[in-house]
Amino acid sequence: MATATKHPQVQDATNNSVRVEIFDQGYNLRGSEPDYIRKLAEYVESKMRAVAEQTHTVDSSRLAVLAALNIADEFHLLKRKAEGGSSDSSKRTRQLLSALDEVLQENRKSG
Repeated sequence: MATATKHPQVQDATNNSVRVEIFDQGYNLRGSEPDYIRKLAEYVESKMRAVAEQTHTVDSSRLAVLAALNIADEFHLLKRKAEGGSSDSSKRTRQLLSALDEVLQENRKSG
């Protein structure tokens, strides 16, 4: 993954504006937490760069949509996990733990 920007990010103390660069485009973003805004911008930048490498697409609008879909997917997987829903991997983990417990119990009985 590429680093977020090649140009410095500047904060304007007068209006809580932070200048960030995402996929070679500059944006002035406002918020009460400039460091958080920078981290978000870096994350979006990294997602767009990763999608660009995987798809060999240069259309920034298309890359932005594909990156947004990837981020939305991550969000919904985390949300489902936080709400107690189980993903396939967590089901598999529980199955493997159960199988391991059975083997350990059998070993204790026979040992």
